[in-house]
Amino acid sequence: MSAPESEISNRVPLLLRVSAALSWRFVVVIAALYVVAYALSFLASIVIPVAIALLLAALLSPGVAKLVEWRVPRGVATTLMMIIGIGVLGGVLTFVISEFSRGLPELQTQVAASLDTIQTWLKDGPAHLSDQQLQNYINEIVKTIKENQAEITSGALTTAATLGELLTGLLLALFTLIFFLHDGDGIWRFVTRAVPRDVRQRVDVAGRRGFGSLVSYVRATAVVAIVDAVGVGVGLAIIGVPLVVPLSALVFLGAFIPIIGAVFTGAVAVLIALVTNGPIAALVVLAVLIGVMQLESHVLQPLLLGRAVKLHPLAVVLAIAGGLVTGGIAGALLAVPLLAVLNSGIRSLVSDSDAVQKPEKVDVLNPQDTAPKDDKSERVKEL
Repeated sequence: MSAPESEISNRVPLLLRVSAALSWRFVVVIAALYVVAYALSFLASIVIPVAIALLLAALLSPGVAKLVEWRVPRGVATTLMMIIGIGVLGGVLTFVISEFSRGLPELQTQVAASLDTIQTWLKDGPAHLSDQQLQNYINEIVKTIKENQAEITSGALTTAATLGELLTGLLLALFTLIFFLHDGDGIWRFVTRAVPRDVRQRVDVAGRRGFGSLVSYVRATAVVAIVDAVGVGVGLAIIGVPLVVPLSALVFLGAFIPIIGAVFTGAVAVLIALVTNGPIAALVVLAVLIGVMQLESHVLQPLLLGRAVKLHPLAVVLAIAGGLVTGGIAGALLAVPLLAVLNSGIRSLVSDSDAVQKPEKVDVLNPQDTAPKDDKSERVKEL
């Protein structure tokens, strides 16, 4: 007769049993995460606009809550904040586009002058290229463009399709934002009904804390973006680089992707300074950009974002890298907010004090401090 199953199990080394138990659980978790990631990627055209609407709701909801506190009807408050938000964004974009159009002729003139300078340097400098050699290089470039005309046309069509998808996503985000601002608390209560009753209260607290972290993140990021844009803009204006306002606005938008966003958008400013004002000006702009990034990394990030999301800088960098690899620009934009929400929500779920937490009714889009208090009498009742 074979030994009982318990005896066989006991003969297996403890380390092997623990490793096997951890391994199959790890495989199950990874498989579940893969299914979730696949579903999200398949529904990316819906998930990304809704996520962006949630970020905008975190930005605008304090204004709605303040108007409601002043006894303004919620529908009117939502309408006013939507008008203000769309008006500010539209005004900024209109101003940037008009300034870019106004400065484009000057930019073209400076680019042409820079190209003439480069051509003169190629002929009179160390390269000592002749006019025939320069013409041959230009002809090769034109020939390459003609040979790849089909790919360029296909890329233009793909860009047109992408613009159509962006417009559709924008409309979906605006439509979703209206409902988030108007009835965010009702939507959250509906979601929590899918949670078992015995843990519904803890999930409710965790969700509200997660959204509170999101609100703090958006506020802190907006302040950091403004400082980055003003710092780079002042430096560009002093040096005399054209298109100061559009480049500053570009830095402001890029700063919403922590750490790497302002670097890439600032690189555009350095390139324009190199083309229009020469290498010395480009080096000065690069120094200004490095100074602003140092201010952001060592002062603003720890003081503002560090307190808002309570994440280690390494976690932020890895989250952005992972989001960029898996979801492109949208993934990099949403990675840190998602990590902040998960961090706050999971910490709340595993907190023993939240088991007896009974938060007041709070608008999920205007979360107040729901931190648990050490109420010993409440714990005695639970026991």
